Amino acid sequence: MSSELFGFNIDTMSFNEAISDAKNLIDGHKVSQIVTINPEMFEYANKDLNFANIIKEAEMVIPDGVGVKIALQINGIKAERIPGVDFAKKLLEESAFNNIPVAIIGAKEEILTKAIENLQNEINGLNIVYYHNGYFKNNGEIYEELKKKSPKLILVAMGSPRQEEFIYNAKNVLNSGLMIGIGGSLDVWSNSIKRAPKIMQNLGLEWLYRTIIQPSRFKRIFPTLPMFIIKALNYKFSK
Repeated sequence: MSSELFGFNIDTMSFNEAISDAKNLIDGHKVSQIVTINPEMFEYANKDLNFANIIKEAEMVIPDGVGVKIALQINGIKAERIPGVDFAKKLLEESAFNNIPVAIIGAKEEILTKAIENLQNEINGLNIVYYHNGYFKNNGEIYEELKKKSPKLILVAMGSPRQEEFIYNAKNVLNSGLMIGIGGSLDVWSNSIKRAPKIMQNLGLEWLYRTIIQPSRFKRIFPTLPMFIIKALNYKFSK
């Protein structure tokens, strides 16, 4: 099910439905892109037409940030928040079960290798055929390596908008597979950053926990989040 917010279509489905649709994209015959959208990405799309088009052309756009869930609810749309880190982890588990080759790109080398080590210890049969840190300048070289290895699930953790742009451009180069921007997930999987306690996750307060343990995020969250909610209210009454 798709719902409109600020001119963008957001896939408002359950976590399990999103996983099912993602598995179909993995089996597809083209390169597909899933965007895990948050308020900051909406704001950037307002300033950058190319980024806005990337979101509009993505095969799936799921509400990652709690702010997006609240904005949808304000506009009368019931939506389940689908955290990108959990979504990607579940797809890795599904890929291991079905022997689907995986690639992971992004983060610093030490964080990437530790995350991969932890993932392989946690997920039996995880078949990572390619990985590379996020510090490269020549996208073409990475695309060529991906073509040689032919992964069907490609997770890209380079931060937004770079990861979404990298994925979008890959559509014209790679043959098939599903690509997802996963932001800071490798920091979590490497245990470099602790996730919020489950109760805070369930209450949608993971952003607050991250801000407490990483005060540098404060400028990133505020005033973006409260302004986004105000914008959602204005959007509701402007229809």
